[in-house]
Amino acid sequence: MSAWRRGDAVVDTDRERLDLAMMHAFLTRSYWARGRSLEELREVVDHSLPFGLYRDERQVGFARVVTDRLTFAYLADVFVLDAERGRGLGSFLLECVTGHEALARVRIWTLFTRDAHALYRRFGFGPLQGERRERFMIRERGAA
Repeated sequence: MSAWRRGDAVVDTDRERLDLAMMHAFLTRSYWARGRSLEELREVVDHSLPFGLYRDERQVGFARVVTDRLTFAYLADVFVLDAERGRGLGSFLLECVTGHEALARVRIWTLFTRDAHALYRRFGFGPLQGERRERFMIRERGAA
């Protein structure tokens, strides 16, 4: 397990500490995870490197990375509770995620976002450019 502290905020990778009920309540109201069941949330956390964000021992944010730890990392389910925004906690969480020693050799990071482009740009993310746009493909459940 890894842990980082900044002021009264802590980020760690302790799966046992995660408040799945709070995470589920938040994520099922989000545009990207609407309809995800609690069991599905447990499963995606089990198959990811999870990062919990805490203030005063209470979880206030989350992010997870799906990765082989060398060639590819997919950043997903990043959030900070509405009441905790505006304190730099999202930036702190992303600093911890992108700076995690187990992910230091990852060549390509990806994510999907509809509304947080400015935040992710500060951590080196950007739109697909040039040849990469033509190379990128997606397959969704139900495809032939």
